[in-house]
Amino acid sequence: MKRLSFQLVASGVAIASMLAPMQAQAFLGDDEARRAIIELRQRFEASEARQARLAEEARSQGNTGQRSLLDLANQIEQLRSEVANLRGQNEQLAREVTELQRKQRDVQSGLEERLKQVAPTTVTLDGREFTATPAEQREYEAAMAVLRRSEFPAAATAYAGFLQRYPESGYTPSVLYWLGNAQYANRAYSEAIESHRRLIAQFPGHQRVPEGMLAMANSQVEMKDSRAARRTLEDLVKMHPGSEAATVARERLSRLR
Repeated sequence: MKRLSFQLVASGVAIASMLAPMQAQAFLGDDEARRAIIELRQRFEASEARQARLAEEARSQGNTGQRSLLDLANQIEQLRSEVANLRGQNEQLAREVTELQRKQRDVQSGLEERLKQVAPTTVTLDGREFTATPAEQREYEAAMAVLRRSEFPAAATAYAGFLQRYPESGYTPSVLYWLGNAQYANRAYSEAIESHRRLIAQFPGHQRVPEGMLAMANSQVEMKDSRAARRTLEDLVKMHPGSEAATVARERLSRLR
């Protein structure tokens, strides 16, 4: 409104400045004065129209600039939203990858643990090297623990069960030897002789054979079979002359005679 009032005042001043010469030239005719007024009015109207056009152009340019800024601001906000969304997806993906890696490690660790429970390992016992499963090792050690506690009937049962479950085991010669000893301690002399005879027949080169022969002779003595005991001791001295068991066998032979 202030701008319009200023324009009207300016227009009034312009008209007054234009009319002043006309008043000064009062001698002009009515037709000429009328034409001058019409011309002045036309010039005023043209000026008003030009001012209105310029104002409209200014408003249009201002609106366009505002729209451009608003569009740019909207685009920036949209980009920010997309970046935030992508960042969230990336963090979620990173968490999923971490969880997947943890599960893979757990699976791998569990698989390795299960393989350890069933995979054969190398065992060295009584001068022999062989492979055995963890189950075999556990059962053999469990039977030995029972024997060390002098629980002879239970030890004999444990060794006999081992031989049934693992007939081809590398532990077999050692198990036969200790089975015969547990049976001897339990006064099951006939069974002890059979266990030691199996050891001697099936594994003649085993480290425990000389001791097994000496133990078998002891069982034969307990059964009052001196002839069989003497024959066993003589075979021991003949087959394993340098062994400690052969030294003991010679002493017992001298007493048997």
